[in-house]
Amino acid sequence: MDTVIRGARIVDGSGAPAGPVGPEVGLRGGRIAAIGRGLTGRRVVDAEGLVLCPGFVDMHAHSDLELLRDRDHSAKLAQGVTLEVVGQDGLSYAPVDDRTLAEVRQAVTGWNGDGDDIDFDWRDVAGYLDRLDRGVAVNAAYLVPHGTVRMLAVGWADRPATDGELDRMRTLVAEGLTQGAVGLSAGLTYAPGMYADTRELTELCRVTAAHGGYFAPHHRSYGAGALEAYAEMVALARASGCALHLTHATLNFGVNEGRAGELLSLLDAALADGVDLTLDSYPYLPGCTTLAALLPSWAAEGGPRATSTRLADPATAEEIRRAMEETGSDGCHGVPVDWHTVEISGVADPALGHWVGRRLRCFDEARELLLADRLGTTILQHVGHEENVRAVMRHRAHTGGSDGILRGARPHPRAYGTFPRYLGHYVRELGVLSLEECVARLTSRPAARLRLPDRGLVREGFRADLVLFDPATVAAGATYDTPRALPVGIPHVWVNGEAAIRDGRRTSAVAGRAVRRQAWR
Repeated sequence: MDTVIRGARIVDGSGAPAGPVGPEVGLRGGRIAAIGRGLTGRRVVDAEGLVLCPGFVDMHAHSDLELLRDRDHSAKLAQGVTLEVVGQDGLSYAPVDDRTLAEVRQAVTGWNGDGDDIDFDWRDVAGYLDRLDRGVAVNAAYLVPHGTVRMLAVGWADRPATDGELDRMRTLVAEGLTQGAVGLSAGLTYAPGMYADTRELTELCRVTAAHGGYFAPHHRSYGAGALEAYAEMVALARASGCALHLTHATLNFGVNEGRAGELLSLLDAALADGVDLTLDSYPYLPGCTTLAALLPSWAAEGGPRATSTRLADPATAEEIRRAMEETGSDGCHGVPVDWHTVEISGVADPALGHWVGRRLRCFDEARELLLADRLGTTILQHVGHEENVRAVMRHRAHTGGSDGILRGARPHPRAYGTFPRYLGHYVRELGVLSLEECVARLTSRPAARLRLPDRGLVREGFRADLVLFDPATVAAGATYDTPRALPVGIPHVWVNGEAAIRDGRRTSAVAGRAVRRQAWR
């Protein structure tokens, strides 16, 4: 064997009770070659007192460019993440042409940086996946981003797509899925995806279903009208026959305190009717997005340059203020912005660094910062409820996703702490989930959603994406004050059989590759 792991207690990812200490696990050629006793290998890892489980799958990641710029990528590897799903929220970098690449780079600067340090030598999904195959820290799967597809076919206009434009979108989605994407994402509070009507989404989901992919929407509201927004996505899944994965599923803002039961009843009814439905969530209360995302949809029509022009005009800026502070902007989930909940977490322009960590006081401050930072500002929004978070994570369709934005001076700690926080805080300290059940939600169940037949379990023949952790000490190190602190209690991580974390230290391995959609009937 290349490696033999000896003395661990195996939590295999199935949800079944952990087995006794004793079976050794042998790795060879990037796979789990043997599970038994008396194995020999070039390297033997003493895992006494540790749990061995499959590598964690981050079902909602924003590492689209970070994977390419940061070969270390300890933000995820140190958590035990061995696979990320990118292309989220309807905005990413393939498929594009030169025009839309420039537009999407500016639109999501707050998520991924401008990308001036990236050689964008691809234009389609196949090219992006091939770029990942040159070697990255963790494996990555990709979702075709609906908003980017709409940029290509329609532009930034707030109107329904014509028949010809919808045909082009169908073709672009089909091409992306054929080239290896695992599904379709949407960002229905982000321009231009928010301009899509039900007909458009249903038709694109039918294409996705025909290729065996799934639909991962950031739906139209997590605040006022959240339950109606969830119901719209469930109805869309019924109408299209497409598998549905609800991203960062939660209920935020004061209007939804204590209402998780209503959401879960809706999901249970859909599951009982045969809807193929899963969801993910992160184990924290605040959300994280761009400051520009809070603007009303009409202010974003035409793209980032048009948005800045509107903000710079005093009369139009006053209309935006009324929409945000009095009416309730659709960009802020139909809820009037409570500026005290909005904390600046990052700026694109380093000269504006003095804003980081501040809570905004009014629209005028937000406007000033948006114009100065060319819409590149990221924020934390402190609007979550603990009882909703716990109720959602108990649901049988639940999986884990960090929604981690890795840019900014003070990113959300979920980017560095989601998976050890599940294991430490919600399993060991609070007992919200059992250890075996939690591991299943972070491993085999995401792998099943992605239709990956050889990942997510500790089984002979499966890919050797594995994690060793100490159940007595595993914990997130990241906090709101020190958001990039690495976790503790995760001494070993393997990606495709290569040690990426050894004895708590990052190795030089970059064994991650693109994970393409499997052939499906």
